[in-house]
Amino acid sequence: MSPHRNGNLSVMPLQEFVLDGFGGSPQTQALLSALFLVLYLVDVLGNLTMIVVIMLDACLHSPVYFFLKNLSFLDLCYSSVIYPKALTDLLSSSKVITLGGCVTQFIFISLLLTTEGFLLAVMAYDRFMAICSPLLTLRYPITMCPSVCARLMLGCYCGGCLNSILQTILHSITFSLPFCSSNHIDHFLYDVPPLLKLACADTTINELVLFSICGLIIVGTTLVVLTSYGYITLTILRMRSGGGRHKLLSTCGSHLTAVSLFYGTVFVMYAQPGAVQSMEQGKVVSVFYTLVVLMLNPLIYSLRNKEVKDGLRRLGQKHTAT
Repeated sequence: MSPHRNGNLSVMPLQEFVLDGFGGSPQTQALLSALFLVLYLVDVLGNLTMIVVIMLDACLHSPVYFFLKNLSFLDLCYSSVIYPKALTDLLSSSKVITLGGCVTQFIFISLLLTTEGFLLAVMAYDRFMAICSPLLTLRYPITMCPSVCARLMLGCYCGGCLNSILQTILHSITFSLPFCSSNHIDHFLYDVPPLLKLACADTTINELVLFSICGLIIVGTTLVVLTSYGYITLTILRMRSGGGRHKLLSTCGSHLTAVSLFYGTVFVMYAQPGAVQSMEQGKVVSVFYTLVVLMLNPLIYSLRNKEVKDGLRRLGQKHTAT
């Protein structure tokens, strides 16, 4: 790919990029590929197990598990958008990704990441509806009926699609920037911050727009979660039954753990300009929220949730009986 001159800059035509991924010797690359493969397989098996158990066990056909099933589906899709390509690059000398591949990966990452953020907020709202008000609790099966849950889930996907479309339109402006001398992106996935590192122009406006949109979504959904769990905490503290309090703490604790891991890493990566000081730090944070958190979610919800463990046991008993 030959560069052409633009003033005093050597500008590369944007037709393809090279994802440098993680440096190191071939042995290091092989070790990382083995580690990522194990983590990815655990992620796939864990989320598939959650989806199958919730679908097949009638005792888990309630709003909270409907949303949890969709969370597992999003986690499964999200990691699958990134890691098959990342694993291939680790084992290959050619790490090229076409412009079309870049845009496709970016669209799906924006869609799935945003949808998951909205879904975690909806799950917090669902727990608020189920726990906080005696009147709401009595009407909960009607208020959160399947059609309402479906509309809330559809709203999450619509919000994700809207942000993905907006980000893609704004991203087209990024491609109009002059890019100098190299098409190598110092990352294992295609993302805006490492792409902006290649630009020869001032990218302050691009960064501020990115951080503003991501920050608005993260702050807005975080406020929903914090408000919901503020009321839930007060309700639990007023309870006299130790058994009921323990059950609610177990269910809500799983969601709060998942929320803290997800929002914490995404906030560091996208909503705080300058929080990640180097691309190496950015890669570590990216691995955490694109794979480790997604792998941990099924474990968090299954190990800390008696109903899910009972569902797994019933499913195992049915399989043994047949």
